[in-house]
Amino acid sequence: MKYPCSAYTEVCGIVYFARMLDKIRLYAAGELPDAYHTNLGVGVFDAHCCNLLGVTYPAVSEVAKKESDNEKVLQWCFENGKKPTAEEILIWNGFMTKKGFRDDYSEKLKKFKAELGLAHRDEIQTLFDFYEFDEERAN
Repeated sequence: MKYPCSAYTEVCGIVYFARMLDKIRLYAAGELPDAYHTNLGVGVFDAHCCNLLGVTYPAVSEVAKKESDNEKVLQWCFENGKKPTAEEILIWNGFMTKKGFRDDYSEKLKKFKAELGLAHRDEIQTLFDFYEFDEERAN
C-alpha cells in the first residue's frame, strides 16, 4: 500500500502541500488507498491549501499530474493564484500542524484514534500526528 508523504513535509516552507500533490498523483495512478478518496479536494486540508494559494483543486490537480517537481507546481500556484507572505505561511503552518488539538476537530481525532485502536496513544494530539501513526511513519 502506498501512502502520501508526511503532512509535515515542506515545499518552500509550506507544510502539507507536498502531501496534497502526492495524493493527487497516487489517485491518478490508481494507487491511493480508498479511504483517502472521499476528501480529495474537499477535505479540510486540501480545500484550505488551495484557498491559501488562490487556486482551484482541479487546476492544481492537472498541473500536478503533468509536473513531478513539487516546487515547480508551487511556483505555478504562485503565478496563477497568489503567493502567501511569510506571515501567512507562519500562520498556515501553525494552523495545519495543530489541527485536532483542542479545536473543532478534537472529537473527530478522538474517534479516528478509537477506530484504529490508538485511543491510548496520548502522543497523538493532532491530525498530522495521527497520519504519522496511521501511515506507519511513527510507532
